[in-house]
Amino acid sequence: MSNPAQLLAVVLPVYNEAENIAACLRNLHAALHATPHLLLVCYDFDADSTLPAIRSMPDAPPTVRLVRNTLGTGVAHAIQAGFDAAIAAGADVVVTSMADLSDPPEVIPAMAAKIRAGAGVVSGSRYMKGGSQTGGPFLKRTLSRLAGLSLYWIARLPTHDATTNFRAYSAAFLRVTRIRSRHGFEVALELTTRAHRQGFKVDEVPSSWQDRSAGSSRFRLWKWLPRYLYWYLLAMAVPLILWSMVLAALLTAAILARRFITF
Repeated sequence: MSNPAQLLAVVLPVYNEAENIAACLRNLHAALHATPHLLLVCYDFDADSTLPAIRSMPDAPPTVRLVRNTLGTGVAHAIQAGFDAAIAAGADVVVTSMADLSDPPEVIPAMAAKIRAGAGVVSGSRYMKGGSQTGGPFLKRTLSRLAGLSLYWIARLPTHDATTNFRAYSAAFLRVTRIRSRHGFEVALELTTRAHRQGFKVDEVPSSWQDRSAGSSRFRLWKWLPRYLYWYLLAMAVPLILWSMVLAALLTAAILARRFITF
């Protein structure tokens, strides 16, 4: 039986997702029917085609709430508006997902369980054992995988997938952490990096990502890559400094040893 104090909120930032939103909401509601939940559709402007598509649904889930983003346009602000609405509603677990049907909603209960067991952030991971990724631009997939694996093995960030926005967050973490990003999907990397640095537990569950089949993506690799690099380099700062110190020590030792042998 669910704890009556528990409430899971799914934050869906949208931009003209008329082709996908009905199926997205139905799938989420079906996956979460046994869990007290809210589906927070976060939009920037009243002319967004997503809104009439929801209103025309004869079977719109009763847990759907529309959240008008008044913080500023863009994905980062829409997600923060969703976080604010989720916390105000009393959610203890907040999940971010895309409305393009790329994220599997059946994974969300497992993510929520890990948050309620003590994690601050839980990734729906494409790159851990049991996860997968289907479709999407080759360069984007490759950079995402390399970033995730290098952060896992070198920076010791406890998730194989640091860039996915399919994530669960604890209310405790969100209450003390506001998004600093002002533009795109680098939000997930930012929040995961900050959670790790602040001492919150970071965890993951396997997830299967599928590229959208309808509508157009808002992801712009070359425009947003510098913003990803900022948080990537911040996460890598300590290990890079340590490796630089080790390399400097080895070079110094080699120089001294050569001088000693020559002498």
